[in-house]
Amino acid sequence: MIVQVEPLKRLVSAIFVQAGCPDDEAERIAHYLSKANLTGHDSHGVIRVPRYVEWIGIGRMKPGQNVEFLVDTPAITMLDGKHGMGQTVGPEACRIGIHKADAHGVAIVALRNAGHLGRIGDYAEMAVAHGLVSIHFVNVHSSLLVAPYGGRDRRTSTNPIAIGMPTRDGKPFILDFATSMVAEGKVLVARQGGKAIPGDALVSPDGEKTNDPSVLYGPPPDDGYPDPTKGPGALRTFGEHKGSGLSLACDMLAGALGGSGANKGEMGIFHNGMLSIYLNPSFFGGDDATFDEAQAYVDWIRASQPVDDGEPVMIPGDKERKLEAERSAGGIPLPDETWNAILASACSIGLTEGRINDLLG
Repeated sequence: MIVQVEPLKRLVSAIFVQAGCPDDEAERIAHYLSKANLTGHDSHGVIRVPRYVEWIGIGRMKPGQNVEFLVDTPAITMLDGKHGMGQTVGPEACRIGIHKADAHGVAIVALRNAGHLGRIGDYAEMAVAHGLVSIHFVNVHSSLLVAPYGGRDRRTSTNPIAIGMPTRDGKPFILDFATSMVAEGKVLVARQGGKAIPGDALVSPDGEKTNDPSVLYGPPPDDGYPDPTKGPGALRTFGEHKGSGLSLACDMLAGALGGSGANKGEMGIFHNGMLSIYLNPSFFGGDDATFDEAQAYVDWIRASQPVDDGEPVMIPGDKERKLEAERSAGGIPLPDETWNAILASACSIGLTEGRINDLLG
């Protein structure tokens, strides 16, 4: 089905107010989840609503929290997210990094104990909007989903990386990817009737490569919302040893160095850690030289002869901008199962059918 973005945001915001979030926080969650859908990252979009509501209910994420400073120097900041909603503590950490890089040329911000941070490309986009380059490494503590290269059992998580670089034309380079072959949420989308995942994205306990979501979630039907801890197998990393190495680097940087804790199998309260580096081009020979060179380079890449004449060569960020324009105008496609799960979640916390209809009207 197709859902228009503004009614969807109203419904999602009302759900999180009902779940205990302050009004401004609920609006942020609705903004960032719908933005993920608009840009084609459906795995980090409103499909997360039922899971977030469940996690709030069991104390896995806590509404109304703000970051706490643990270390604060001109260049290095360490923050505790106190298991707050990622859509609050993540942007707070990003704004701190932006402010310090504006003043000092570089800033490194380590955020620990954050609730699910959502689409990490959002933070690269925030930095780019202020004319900054940024790099973000994220680990996922107390969540074992991914097998390392050469392994068949779960040893790490999806551990995303994002990099942002401004350009002259307002179409910046935004690289954003999970180090697993697909994000866990993409397997969930496939399980709920959406786009299928690649045929070798998962590995079964006997070492067979597959795209059967049951390998991650266990056989249907689900007892409640699909739980990726229930399956017998694991996600695989992209790029064989290369993606596996990047995944380990995320745990080393965000976990061991950043203080979030490397994901060694201890099961506590789920949290994200994020180590972010912010660089101010004006301290590196000047904005003009940096932006001119970046623009000339992406122009050179985009001018490559396409394999398919109907599909021009893109840089990271182009596809998201194209989808955002299309979906903002035409609406967001959602599998029926996803939409029904959102409505069920709304009803479960006390929103009446009449109230839901008013929000969508």
